[in-house]
Amino acid sequence: MKILYAIQGTGNGHISRAREIIPLLQKYGELDILVSGTQADVKLSQPVKYQLHGFSFIFGKKGGVDHFKTWLNMNLFRFRKDMKQLPLKEYNLIVNDFEPVSAWACKLQGIECVSLSHQAAFKSKKVPRPRTLDWGKLILSRYAPTKYHIGFHFDRYDTFIHTPVIRAEIRNLKSENLGHYTAYLPAIDDKRLVKLFTQLPEVTWQVFSKHSKVAYREGNVFVEPVNNEKFNKSLATCEGLFTGGGFEGPAEALYLKKKLLVAPMRFQFEQQCNAYALKQFGLPVIWGSTRNWLPIIKNWVENPQQHEFNFPDETARIIDDMVKKYARV
Repeated sequence: MKILYAIQGTGNGHISRAREIIPLLQKYGELDILVSGTQADVKLSQPVKYQLHGFSFIFGKKGGVDHFKTWLNMNLFRFRKDMKQLPLKEYNLIVNDFEPVSAWACKLQGIECVSLSHQAAFKSKKVPRPRTLDWGKLILSRYAPTKYHIGFHFDRYDTFIHTPVIRAEIRNLKSENLGHYTAYLPAIDDKRLVKLFTQLPEVTWQVFSKHSKVAYREGNVFVEPVNNEKFNKSLATCEGLFTGGGFEGPAEALYLKKKLLVAPMRFQFEQQCNAYALKQFGLPVIWGSTRNWLPIIKNWVENPQQHEFNFPDETARIIDDMVKKYARV
């Protein structure tokens, strides 16, 4: 059996989840990996057969998407060329993690593929989402169209939705509290975060930044370039995680029973939905309209947080069910 696993390369969550799923897919046959996008800091250890430009949202430095750089990064001619050149008919199973080139190529060539992603969960109307008019809704539904859907979310909102894939390297961590707070906000410049966190001098902050190439310290704030191993260690030993409205990062913090505070990116509808879902569980959110973040952060730091999430290790069973149901023989 030949399997194609197509992965979105924007952000680190898709790649992090893929590192857990790839060895499971390899048990069922010959696996080729396709990655498109330009914004991931985490890398795969397995060889990538198709490295495509795709279409990525570029993180800004003020809490949202940088629309101008995103537009400059677009290359529709290359997108169309890559889409036409993919030899999809040679595969028995095409698995898509919100990757647009292979999804649209399947649609063009009349080939079925199955989405295995957090975004697939939004095919259900039962998933919490804010009642706002947002162009991001259209992007979420049209960005990587597939026929079949297997989704992941913070809760089992529907029959095809499962709880998050927690990587083995996270499950195997020893969770303890050494008193510091970890921050990963890729759409905010680290200098802005330093200015904010130094106003709480009694708290030690470990900041992981997409925008700094070197590590440095300013007062009670330690800044590091994004590094998977260092971040995992910081997360395992922190008191709480302050992060964006992504999915995998908050899920891992909740699994490790850490305090959680999220600030979803502006102009990113999926993150708004994730934050809205977490809000339903009573977790604090800093919305884009909030001007003064300091009181919310101070309250979060000074008070305990109680939550109970159950994220069992079901990934192998989910992959087995998917292969049996959707592979063409």
